[in-house]
Amino acid sequence: MAGFFKSLLQRFTKPDIDWDELEASLISGDLGPRLALQIVKDLKSRQRTLHGADIVQVAREHVRKILPETVPPLEPIPGKPKVLLIVGVNGTGKTTSTAKLANLLHKRGYKIVLAAADTFRAAAVEQLTVWSERLQIPLVKGPPNCDPAAVCFDGYEKAVKTEADFLICDTAGRLHTKHNLMEELKKIHRILGRKDTSSPHEVLLVCDATTGGNALQQAREFHKAIPLTGVIVTKLDGSGKGGVLVPIQQELGVPTRFIGLGEKAEDFQPFDSKRFVEELL
Repeated sequence: MAGFFKSLLQRFTKPDIDWDELEASLISGDLGPRLALQIVKDLKSRQRTLHGADIVQVAREHVRKILPETVPPLEPIPGKPKVLLIVGVNGTGKTTSTAKLANLLHKRGYKIVLAAADTFRAAAVEQLTVWSERLQIPLVKGPPNCDPAAVCFDGYEKAVKTEADFLICDTAGRLHTKHNLMEELKKIHRILGRKDTSSPHEVLLVCDATTGGNALQQAREFHKAIPLTGVIVTKLDGSGKGGVLVPIQQELGVPTRFIGLGEKAEDFQPFDSKRFVEELL
């Protein structure tokens, strides 16, 4: 994928920079108005002739300051399952990301239980069933249209019984503007808390890199409903620049934990901020 910073180099080849165009370019790269203004202000303060390479260098410096150098790995909790709640709007690749994350942890030698809590979309349950069979990871599911909180509850009991290290709950895709669906998510959160007051231990929002700035608004609303602990950014292999993960970190303090780079189970990896800034962005 041609990185966003590479496109900046190609666009700004002359020293007489059009500041409005540059600001618009930074915003179109999904870095957000706040960071775009900071970068432009910094560049304007440098009393010398600037070229494309200077723009990229300064932009990279600002992004590096915002993104944490390292993100905490997912580690099990001694004596009980660590509960991961996967949330997001429809069409972001949430169910696939759930399966890929399970595969990643499974390959590290951990015992996993999956909970198919997207009970209103039969295709999601079928999709997760196929993945669980392929990866040989136990799956808990209920009848169509059953209470998703009950599936998560049953999943927790299964995880305890089998001494699993992780329970990963795939929830239904929901528009962040739909109050009743966000309330349902809060209910799942409460029910899991009955089994373990610190559960869910991680709430990971799946964002589609191609949606750009909309992902920031999604993150804001989900974070209000149930505090997020991380973001999974999908479709970074496509036209998505992925820059939106920067304002999500800057505004909400929610780090990107994993990225999806393709369709295969292996095309999923922990987020590396250095590689992202140097190669992907």
